[in-house]
Amino acid sequence: MTSRVALDGGQSGCRARDAAGRIWEGIGIDTSKPRIPQLAAAVRAAAPDGAERVLLGTTGLGPDDTAAALLEALHDHGTRSVYVAHDSVTSYLGALGDRTGCVIAAGTGVVTLAAGATEAARVDGWGWILGDAGSGFWIGRRAIDMALRAYDGRGPETALLELVRADFGDPSIAYLTLQGDPRRVARTAAYARQVDELAGSDEVAAQVLRDAASELVTSVTAALRRVDGSPDDPVCVLGNVFRSATLSEAFAAGMEAVAPTHPIVPAQGTGLDGADLLDHVATGLAHLVDVATA
Repeated sequence: MTSRVALDGGQSGCRARDAAGRIWEGIGIDTSKPRIPQLAAAVRAAAPDGAERVLLGTTGLGPDDTAAALLEALHDHGTRSVYVAHDSVTSYLGALGDRTGCVIAAGTGVVTLAAGATEAARVDGWGWILGDAGSGFWIGRRAIDMALRAYDGRGPETALLELVRADFGDPSIAYLTLQGDPRRVARTAAYARQVDELAGSDEVAAQVLRDAASELVTSVTAALRRVDGSPDDPVCVLGNVFRSATLSEAFAAGMEAVAPTHPIVPAQGTGLDGADLLDHVATGLAHLVDVATA
């Protein structure tokens, strides 16, 4: 039996590490199905001989996905304590450690988390219908919007219209096709990479990315205002959206303009590293960690 196992349970895959440093990798968590049985199965696979302490960060946590429920599911596995947090918390801890600051993770969606000495604030992460401003989906949706504006004559000419033609054929049926596509979120978010490729030669595409950066700056500064941190707390950016040089440069310029004392720093570790810290949290993030003991 291992004394502890840390697990990063994402939708695309799970990774775990035991007390001896052994790494296990498995399939991702299907958030359309009950999470606790999947998480318990992942723990058992990662530590087949048992685990006294389980530290876990994952996505899609619902009101019933508690540390107590997971402890009950592992009652015959030698588990005596369970620490569970949303993966935004473990991403934060992996990126900055248990210190005050802010982490923004922008991929298909986006979520921002700031930690102060005694408080924490999550901003956005409200999904593609209601939020995720500045995310890959947001960029793709805005790009299609600008393409259709050009098609209608309501907006400036842009090469984004050719992307829509290549994807849908007739732009006038794009909305029908997209609404009927069960992969419409991923399909829309996939435009973000193409928008970035056009940004050097197409002003409309470049402006879409600058607007996204502005939304991300707004989320970061809102989160920092809501916590009892320090004026020089670092900001760490994560996710594929920040691979865009146009967006990253605009984000850095925006932060310099409105929050110049907060340095932008690289991540020092991963979400798995963050999960391994869940039992040593002293900042405001401690309120976001659910703990159960036998």
